[in-house]
Amino acid sequence: MDLKSRLAASPLIAILRGVRPDEVEAIAAVLIESGITIIEVPLNSPDPFDSIARLARTFGTTALIGAGTVMTETDVARVADAGGRIIITPHADPAIVTAAKSHNLLAAPGFFTPAEAFALLRAGADALKLFPAEAASPAMLRAIRAVLPPETMILPVGGIAPDTIAPWQKAGAAGFGIGSALYQRGDTPAEVAAKAGRFAAVTK
Repeated sequence: MDLKSRLAASPLIAILRGVRPDEVEAIAAVLIESGITIIEVPLNSPDPFDSIARLARTFGTTALIGAGTVMTETDVARVADAGGRIIITPHADPAIVTAAKSHNLLAAPGFFTPAEAFALLRAGADALKLFPAEAASPAMLRAIRAVLPPETMILPVGGIAPDTIAPWQKAGAAGFGIGSALYQRGDTPAEVAAKAGRFAAVTK
């Protein structure tokens, strides 16, 4: 499935910040079972490229595996080598988008202003990550969507919880990056499964 189809099936992107390679497959398995099939390993996690490679080998045909907190073009190349297929950044850097596209990867860079959004779309971004969403609002998203191309997929990230999703969806959010509300360092697969179930209940 392409990114749009995956988000239509489940609008959630699991952000596994702090996950270790020896636990990542078990955690991903319960996420995929819950319907979450886009999984991001932030590069400030322990041995992130090992985790990405493990996920790509085990779940590459059923899930979209990639990296978050991508800061350099070298990082993009390493993600591609590990088998990742989507690049997510916390910031608006068109050069990272260009690098991702040169490796045939999806790119969902971070933005916070219309100027950043248009620059990233010109560079070829597949979706835009509104970050930090807790500093924005659904009203802001609605206003930005009024000037962006209508097909633009915007993904609020930061502070998203099951009870805050509905207003963002009404404002036009295509999906959500979920971090600590879904996974925190040290969580067991059972704990992650329970959290995923609460999100799944409000996004079906």
